[in-house]
Amino acid sequence: MNASYISRRCFWIFGLAIVLVLAWTARSAPARPNVVLIYADDVGWGDLGCYGARTIPTPHLDRLAREGVRFTDAHAPAATCTPSRFALLSGMYAWRQKGTGVLPGDAALILDPAKPTLASVFQRAGYRTGVVGKWHLGLGPGPGKTDWNGEIKPGPLELGFEHAFLMPATGDRVPCVYVQDRRVVGLDPLDPIRVSFKEPLTNEPTGRANPEFLKMHPSHGHDMTIVHGISRIGYMSGGRAARWKDEEMSDDFARAAVKFIERHQAQPFFLYLAPHDIHVPRVPHPRFVGKTPHGPRGDAMVELDDCVGQVLAALDRFGLARDTLVVFSSDNGPVVDDGYRDDAVTRLAGHRPAGPWRGGKYSRFEAGTRVPMLVRWPARVKPSVSDALMCHVDFTATFAALLEQAFPTGTWVDGEAHVPALLGESPVGRDHLVEQAGGLALREGRWKFIPGGSGPKRNEPTDTELGNDANPQLYDLQSDPGEVDNVAPRNPERVEAMRKRLETIRNRGGG
Repeated sequence: MNASYISRRCFWIFGLAIVLVLAWTARSAPARPNVVLIYADDVGWGDLGCYGARTIPTPHLDRLAREGVRFTDAHAPAATCTPSRFALLSGMYAWRQKGTGVLPGDAALILDPAKPTLASVFQRAGYRTGVVGKWHLGLGPGPGKTDWNGEIKPGPLELGFEHAFLMPATGDRVPCVYVQDRRVVGLDPLDPIRVSFKEPLTNEPTGRANPEFLKMHPSHGHDMTIVHGISRIGYMSGGRAARWKDEEMSDDFARAAVKFIERHQAQPFFLYLAPHDIHVPRVPHPRFVGKTPHGPRGDAMVELDDCVGQVLAALDRFGLARDTLVVFSSDNGPVVDDGYRDDAVTRLAGHRPAGPWRGGKYSRFEAGTRVPMLVRWPARVKPSVSDALMCHVDFTATFAALLEQAFPTGTWVDGEAHVPALLGESPVGRDHLVEQAGGLALREGRWKFIPGGSGPKRNEPTDTELGNDANPQLYDLQSDPGEVDNVAPRNPERVEAMRKRLETIRNRGGG
């Protein structure tokens, strides 16, 4: 064996060692992916192709599932939107703070700017931060005090977001305008905005008095100010040049999201994208009408998938996909008729928005909070399916841990850090979860406990089972995902133990 051969062999061994060291160093270095959190509205566990939908094409969401982690036991913190969004950004269950129910469109900001939020976690780590889409957490000082014609604050910019392009509340609530950073977009100062949720502001037509002016009619409520042929909740005058067009909303939000990504492609960024789809009123763009057999609800789901596709395409176009962690989920479970006559009930045609689960939006049954959740990060996450118990209330603590940002003990009142579970590297998530829907319920692994008490059995307007019963309920979700067999009478010890644990969690500072 000559010296030249030995020299070459040593050279290659040395080179391989360097490669291995660099690879180990890269993997052990602090993770700083871009993060895009897509938080959809009223999307059920069974509304995506990757969760079993057969008649609603969702190719872009299915791509996320194929290239990342698909969670089977992920939960919104509540069965309605405002409390889920509050918990997502604060790391605290919303039921701990008064005034965090579903808000009117003129509500005051309900998050405390003095406390850390999900956005400020990223801002502290040196990220550029932005929010696009539905807000519904209040803006300004509140009813009669928020100046819709001037600077609107406090709002997202006081919570750690550097940029905002949003709708103040929901599509079925006034004011029907976009707010960019702290001002209404496209406002004519000669046509000032006024908002009231108590009484009419003018003698203008309303959905209740003038249904002949409507292109979509309400099934219950939603019969006040008419904006572009759809009557809403609440009264609004002025701001005509600034009012959104429902058919263009999804593209407006997608365009704003892509613009944010393009502007910050050279820096680490966090984008909270909150599409309005598939919340009512469901008015998809004409290019999506008729894409499913389910009418506007199904077509709006295809539109939502297209919005996700536009964001994924931008990440590909700018060469960011590999190093961007994308999360998709929903703020609560599905609802079919939620206030407008859009044929959603009559055109279900066998589609099961909640999948195998019982209930839906507003319900303490499992479909109230069990939602689809997909996580993709090509640089680190391997494609898989995870049964870990997960909840959005943990995102603050989890991303703080991922970014190695230390906060004082107790900062996240209920949030827990579950980085390995989020990335599909561990099958272990939470060991318990409190589910909110009017009252509370407790999950412990396969077991679901709903305390006994008063309350209606169904939400009459939406015909959703609420999960209320005078007697306690206990379900084994592993053998009974539909929550049909109440085994509480046969398991009194477990019922009592879970009742005590829920009461302990309710009475202390954290979960």
